[in-house]
Amino acid sequence: MQDIHCRIDGRAGRITLNRPKALNALTWDMCLEIEKALTAWADDPVVKLLIIDGLPCEKAFCAGGDLAEIYRTGRAGDFDYGRRFWADEYRMNAALYNFPKPVVSFLHGFVMGGGVGVGCHGSHRIVCDDSRISMPETRVGLVPDVGGSLLLARAPGRLGEYLGVTAARMGPGDAIHAGFADYYIPRNQWPSLIDTLTETGDWEAVDRSALPAPESKLAALQGEIDSLFAGETLRDILNLLGATEGEFAQKALSQMSGNSPISMACTVELIHRSRTTDTIEGALDFEYRFTSRALEQADFLEGIRAIIIDKDNAPNWRHAEPGAVSPAEVSALFRPIGARRHSHSEGGQP
Repeated sequence: MQDIHCRIDGRAGRITLNRPKALNALTWDMCLEIEKALTAWADDPVVKLLIIDGLPCEKAFCAGGDLAEIYRTGRAGDFDYGRRFWADEYRMNAALYNFPKPVVSFLHGFVMGGGVGVGCHGSHRIVCDDSRISMPETRVGLVPDVGGSLLLARAPGRLGEYLGVTAARMGPGDAIHAGFADYYIPRNQWPSLIDTLTETGDWEAVDRSALPAPESKLAALQGEIDSLFAGETLRDILNLLGATEGEFAQKALSQMSGNSPISMACTVELIHRSRTTDTIEGALDFEYRFTSRALEQADFLEGIRAIIIDKDNAPNWRHAEPGAVSPAEVSALFRPIGARRHSHSEGGQP
C-alpha cells in the first residue's frame, strides 16, 4: 500500500513508513500491514533481520497515531471503532516486541506515541542528532500506550514517571539513557549501513558503526527526578514538586500544567503496574483497560479537539486541577474489561 512499503530486500525484511505529509502518522491499515509482514517473515529463512525506517519523511520517523477518525467516530457515539483500532495496534506492538529475529529501527526526527510502538521495541534502535522521542499522550487525554508504559517502567529510577506526566522530549543521549534507544549513529551514515544490512544480514554491523552516545541532560538530573517523582500517586508528586524550590521543579510543574489531570493520574498508576508485571503483554493489557474507556470516561475527545482538530490549545478537562483526581476514578479506569479484553493473538478483537 502507498502509506507503507513492506518488502524483502536482500537478507532483510524492510518496513518503510511513507506518509511524509502526515509526518508518517500511523493508520489502522498500516498497523495491519506491519503485522502481516511480521507473520510472513518470522519463519522465512531468507529474512535474517528486520529494518524499520521512515526516511521518505524528512522531519519524522513517526509522529504518532492518526487519531482523527477515532475522534470523528467517538463524537458520533461510536466508541467501538477506537477500541478495535487500539486492539489491533497493540497486537502488532506485541508481535514486534516478540519478533524472533533482530529488529533494526532508524529513529530520526519526531518519534512520538504510536511511533514509539513501532520503532522502540526492537533489538537495535538507532538515533541521530535530530531524534526527538516522547510519549505525549497526557496532552491529548490518553496515557502512554503502544507498550510505552513498559519502556517508561524500565527507565532508570523514576524517569518513567517524569517522562510520562510531563510529556518531555528526549534527544539522542536522553533516549539512550532512558532505554528508548541503543545506538547513536549520525544520519549521513544510515544509507551505507542499511545497504550493508540488506546485503549481508549481519546485525553486528550496527555495533561496529555506533559512536559514543551524546551527553544526556536527564542523566545529570536523575537524582532530582528520583526524589521528586517517587510518589505513589500524582497528588504525591504534585506535593513534592510544589514544596521544592528550584528551576527543575518549577519547570516540571509548568510542563504538567496543560496536560489532562486524569491522564496524568492514570499514567502514574499505569507505570507502577507495568513495572510490577514487567512484560509487554501485561503493559498492553493495562493500557487497553484505559484506552478502551478513554472515549467515554476520560479526556480523550476533548484533548483531540483542542490539540489536533480546533488547535486552540485550550482543553476543558474534566478536572480543573491535577490534584483533584480521586483514587476511585483511577481505579475505575483500570478495572478488568471482561469479554472485551484485548487479545495479543493474531486476529484478536476487543
